[in-house]
Amino acid sequence: MKEQITLSPDEGGECYGLLKIQQRIPSTDLDLLQKVFDQLCQERRLALKDRDQRERLACQVIEAFENGFTDETELWQALSKRCTASA
Repeated sequence: MKEQITLSPDEGGECYGLLKIQQRIPSTDLDLLQKVFDQLCQERRLALKDRDQRERLACQVIEAFENGFTDETELWQALSKRCTASA
């Protein structure tokens, strides 16, 4: 079962809440972010119980997207430990 990127608006920290993200990012882009997030969670073997790590990863995915990594492959490559380990 996939977990949606679930950052609640009241958790604070450096990330924005999901509602604020949805206001800034079109749903098609949210689908892209979700797909990359799911791939990275699987790659890193992050279980649903690893909430803090998953939330940090979600923040990283969103930040990379907002910094110009808007293609699925380049976004995944920017955050994939496989790609950074071989570089």
